[in-house]
Amino acid sequence: MADIIKKAILFLMSEQCFENYFLDLNFLNVDCGKALISKGLGLGIIAGSVLVKIPQIVKIFNAKSSEGISIYSVLLDLLAITFHISYSFVSGFPFSAWGDGTFLAVQTAIIASLIYIYGHKSILRAFIFIGIYSALTYILMGGITPLEYLWTAQGFNIPILLVGKLSQAWTNYRNGSTGQLSAATCFMLLAGSLARIFTSIQETGDNMMIIIYIVSSFANGVIVSQLLYYWNKPTGPSIVAKDKPSEKPKPKRAKKDD
Repeated sequence: MADIIKKAILFLMSEQCFENYFLDLNFLNVDCGKALISKGLGLGIIAGSVLVKIPQIVKIFNAKSSEGISIYSVLLDLLAITFHISYSFVSGFPFSAWGDGTFLAVQTAIIASLIYIYGHKSILRAFIFIGIYSALTYILMGGITPLEYLWTAQGFNIPILLVGKLSQAWTNYRNGSTGQLSAATCFMLLAGSLARIFTSIQETGDNMMIIIYIVSSFANGVIVSQLLYYWNKPTGPSIVAKDKPSEKPKPKRAKKDD
């Protein structure tokens, strides 16, 4: 039983930190404390990521509409997530540092499929998209793509994230509302990206990953600020003022007698 408990604890910390805490009773070790917080935070983010985009999926499904959601933003977001988890997986980073991306990718792919079904009225496009995305995932994570190529693809995530999120921000601005965007999903994405800055510093030390999460936090922050700004405004691509006077038909001019 003691061995099982020890293995469970070692899942959260290194052997050295285990000795510091449970043998030397040194609970003030700063490095071990930060590592433990990072590991717990990473696992918490992964647990939360299982449901983070479910509110968005449910909202689209219930409304049978993807109004106000940019398909380009969703696809670019999915591409960035896929590059990230592929690079992290092949690099051998701990699952706690990137595992949330796996669940985010699945949920984002579902959202894209729903947009094709409800927004473009095409189930065929949804199936074609799923097939292409599955093939791309296998190519990136199946050992076919060299690590240096994945590192380069990871670098492209910075402009991809900015273009993807800001295209959604532009759609919100143009529509004067955030449409079917889920507030719960957007707030959780912002919180997750902010927390990932800390976990990336602690668990990977990869500067590229750290920069990407900083950029992601900025982009998610823009969307959240729009959600707050448009909170009580009606959804829809066009908002017509209620007080606009309607044009009255002009009276017909009487014909003059010849």
